[in-house]
Amino acid sequence: MGHVQSDKTLRAPVGPLHFDTALLWVTVALVAFGLVMVYSASVAMPDNPKFARYTHTYFLVRHVIFLAIAFVAALLAYQVPMATWEKVAPWLFIASLLLLMAVLVPKVGSVVNGARRWISLGFMGFQPSELAKFAVLLYAANYMVRKMDVKERFFRAVLPMAAAVAIVGLLLLAEPDMGAFMVIAVIAMGILFLGGVNARMFFLIAAVMTVAFMLMIALSDWRRERIFAYLDPWNEKYTLGKGYQLSHSLIAIGRGEIFGVGLGGSVEKLHWLPEAHTDFLLAVIGEEFGLIGVVIVIGLFLWMTRRIMHIGRQAIALDRVFAGLVAQGVGIWIGFQAFINMGVNLGALPTKGLTLPLMSYGGSAILMNLVALAVVMRVDQENKSLMRGGRA
Repeated sequence: MGHVQSDKTLRAPVGPLHFDTALLWVTVALVAFGLVMVYSASVAMPDNPKFARYTHTYFLVRHVIFLAIAFVAALLAYQVPMATWEKVAPWLFIASLLLLMAVLVPKVGSVVNGARRWISLGFMGFQPSELAKFAVLLYAANYMVRKMDVKERFFRAVLPMAAAVAIVGLLLLAEPDMGAFMVIAVIAMGILFLGGVNARMFFLIAAVMTVAFMLMIALSDWRRERIFAYLDPWNEKYTLGKGYQLSHSLIAIGRGEIFGVGLGGSVEKLHWLPEAHTDFLLAVIGEEFGLIGVVIVIGLFLWMTRRIMHIGRQAIALDRVFAGLVAQGVGIWIGFQAFINMGVNLGALPTKGLTLPLMSYGGSAILMNLVALAVVMRVDQENKSLMRGGRA
């Protein structure tokens, strides 16, 4: 059955363009809808004394600038052959570690809402954790290709990768940014699993990671409070504290019902729902476009993740293991982060500081999302070139 699928994959029809145009248009649709919703969610923010010096189009203009920078970076990333990404993967990983250390240095890292996660570049704040997601993804794929002959042996195959992720994790928890650490841990574990690490080892790693996250929650008072607030957001103790965002997110989604109150008609974005243009953008979509809008967004992300995983499988069928694992790692990253953000907005998961990929306001997140998708399109272009009898 596997051989039949590989043969079908190799004989897949090649379109006039050398990469997946459907994937490009779904990306454009999510980015464009995100731009409209960022404007809708942030248009009333200058009425708040905290943002009084901003104009009503402040966040919209900045988001357009971020998108322009991200688009140029994605075009440049698309020009880079996968063989080059494979060579630079360890160096990019080291660079991301140095940036994660730099952000913890006073006067280098900027503090926002009590977390030290940004390096100010003047025109935008750069978040090294976003680069770390991409760097760990490339490094894990490169690592699995190098360790193919020992992937059945735990200490030689898994331990060095686990140590690398642990170092990144400690630096992220010092910021603190547990959400980014969760995404990075899942990307690394997913690539190890897809790279062929045996199932017993995989479940052992999963068990260790689960225990580690449980200990982080148990040993931190504010994380524990956040879990209790998630379990009972309407409790008087939490409604105006840790459960405030979740309760207002649920009110927004409840107001939207099936068809929504219409674009621009959200009441919750009028200073009730914090971070409406970043972490809780889906709640505003739910209020303005209702169940229909939320289902369309979920459907687009589901389709995108499935398509990216297919491109990765195709590359592996063509004996391009590094390229295949990179593409599948991007699929895990975007799919898992979108799942967590949607789960938080819908009250299915505890509140985490994770944005909705491609849609939420934020420069470095949009930049790295589009660069990662450009690399996937490069993988697809090289696949199609090989299928036509050319070279990758």
